[in-house]
Amino acid sequence: MPSITGGGRGGLFSVHQGALWWLRRCHSPLFSSLAGGGGRGDAPHLPVLIVGAGPVGLVLSFLLTKFGIKCTVIEKNVEFTRHPRAHFINNRTMEIFRKLDGLAGDIERSQPPVDLWRKFVYCTSLSGSVLGSVDHMKQEDFDKVISPISVAHFSQYKLVDLLLKKLEGIGFQTCFPGDTGNSTQDLVLESKILMGHECTSLQQTDEGILVGVSVNNGGRIIERKLHCGLLLGTDGARSTVRELAGISMEGERDLQKLVSVHFLSKDLGRYLSSQRPGMLFFVFNPGAIGVLVAHDLENGEFVLQVPFYPPQQMFEDFSAKVCEQIIVKLVGWEPADVHVLDIKPWAMHAEVAEKYICCNNRVILSGDAAHRFPPAGGFGMNTGVQDAHNLAWKLGLLLNGAASPSILQSYESERRPVAIFNTKLSVENFKAAMSIPATLGLDPTIANSVHQVINRSLGSIIPRNVQKAVLEGLFSLGRAQVSDYILNEKNPLGSLRLSRLRSILDEGKSLQLQFPAEDLGFVYEEGALVPEASYEKTQEGGKLQHSKRASREYIPSAKVGSRLPHMLVRGLPASSEGMFSTLDLVSGDKLEFVLIIAPVKESYEIARATLKIADELKLSAKVCVMWPRGSTGAEVEESRSELAPWTNYIDVEEVPRVSGSSWWEMCRISRKNVLLVRPDEHIAWRTESDRVRDAESEIRRVFSHVLCLNRCKNL
Repeated sequence: MPSITGGGRGGLFSVHQGALWWLRRCHSPLFSSLAGGGGRGDAPHLPVLIVGAGPVGLVLSFLLTKFGIKCTVIEKNVEFTRHPRAHFINNRTMEIFRKLDGLAGDIERSQPPVDLWRKFVYCTSLSGSVLGSVDHMKQEDFDKVISPISVAHFSQYKLVDLLLKKLEGIGFQTCFPGDTGNSTQDLVLESKILMGHECTSLQQTDEGILVGVSVNNGGRIIERKLHCGLLLGTDGARSTVRELAGISMEGERDLQKLVSVHFLSKDLGRYLSSQRPGMLFFVFNPGAIGVLVAHDLENGEFVLQVPFYPPQQMFEDFSAKVCEQIIVKLVGWEPADVHVLDIKPWAMHAEVAEKYICCNNRVILSGDAAHRFPPAGGFGMNTGVQDAHNLAWKLGLLLNGAASPSILQSYESERRPVAIFNTKLSVENFKAAMSIPATLGLDPTIANSVHQVINRSLGSIIPRNVQKAVLEGLFSLGRAQVSDYILNEKNPLGSLRLSRLRSILDEGKSLQLQFPAEDLGFVYEEGALVPEASYEKTQEGGKLQHSKRASREYIPSAKVGSRLPHMLVRGLPASSEGMFSTLDLVSGDKLEFVLIIAPVKESYEIARATLKIADELKLSAKVCVMWPRGSTGAEVEESRSELAPWTNYIDVEEVPRVSGSSWWEMCRISRKNVLLVRPDEHIAWRTESDRVRDAESEIRRVFSHVLCLNRCKNL
């Protein structure tokens, strides 16, 4: 990704009155880890404490550090898990990773070849009959039409490894319990990941949050206290921070209980790579049913997901030997080198936190701590990383004194509706996945009903082992529906079921992997932005609606709240950087706003006003002048004269694709429009330049609204 430069001012910010009040409550100086203050005794003070060192917490710590905010991460586990967990990274998250010191490029180079994971395969065994398959990659993914980067398939623990390296590169250090000794008093805690440190209590003080921490030092438990201005809970689906803060979850619980088996088999990996490569394998046979996730076929790394039904079936029943037997049944032959590494139980939920922020804006939830989705569609980690991206720039401006404390409420008002929508979408996608076994005569709702009947009728009468035998006997009869005797073209019932299965797959009604309309097209309707004027809404037919589950089409939009559309552009005069994406106009290394205009007189006037007001507010801002393809160097000299004395601007020319649409046509707006883009690449404001009467007053109003200065109150 090229580095797009363009003047501007960063660093120190002028402190708004409301922000100053709040910062004083945080106790200044913010960046002294040993600052004292009432209500926290001798506990070391930290500006920001992040609880949880998963992908979301690590991305947050990286972004905050880039934006000049000191932070510390604590993680209850003594070491990072190697269980693969999440593995699909969507377009929007990969776009964010492009700005994290080239993280996206590292992922692309390290992930398995696309042809080994682009398909979902439905079969009677991994070596048996293929019932159908779905290819989830389209040509536009490779041509990078709607995004400058494609989706990726990369195990979560490998992502964590790369994030740790990126953090190390900007001065972060991972510390283990033995590294900190028995006291934190004399230890500089900023820019540290403290392993084996579990959050056990929260207490609100006048200056922030006093956090009780339990440290596991070689089996010896040490209790410590840390004090922070802000506590960010990124500690996963069973979040301790959420529980201690008293925030409840809303939605559906226990949609399904599963056992996750992490195992290695290069023998199986070689076979699948050559015979039927894929990412997910849905296996249905009389001996066993399960979903195999091929995390890395080349290295033979897999995770098997198997449903189970307590209390008749208990997690303890799934020993390594039992899991190996299930694997053999699903494979159809016995690989020579199956090695079970880890077995974990988990429950599938579809819930969103009732609120993301509490304790006078001191405690904030992100990622799985704020929302728990079914894994269908891979929304969990992706939504969490995008939470972090939304929150980081707001914290950066707040803690540097440029924004009001009210800007934190915009995090919840923007991200919570996205989580609610993604919850519904993932549940719909999960139900679509269940339509396949239902079509084959293995309706999961019937299995759940049978389980409930046994619980109600036999639960208090007969021993568990007898209940288990009854349940497994009934399930065995059910699995007979996918025997070769029934499931074949010569059997009328089997032929009908196979025909229905093919229709579901061909019509895109099965489990889907990509959702471009949702991944790239979601829109913030309210928050740190200036709502659309009524005439603009009327022109576009009102609010843009999210697409239905089966839709894959993303339509670029310059609506306020939407992600800036991607188009290739070229710097003018011609530069050595060549072509780059419009998303690259927004810096990944500093908190910078970008105003995009066409070379129109009234738009230049707004651009001058933007640079002037931003300078007064000590904000970093840049103007991008979008020229039609084929513009000459002589023409772009106009920007120099129109924007003088300001130099923080860049001239670019459109590089439209075959369709020939200009930037403005692609965005469905006219060249009279101006767009103000936030540091997270979402559009904060737009207007037609000839409608602005007093440019400086309007820009003051816009920045006041985006920074929430007009909504400042004692939070």
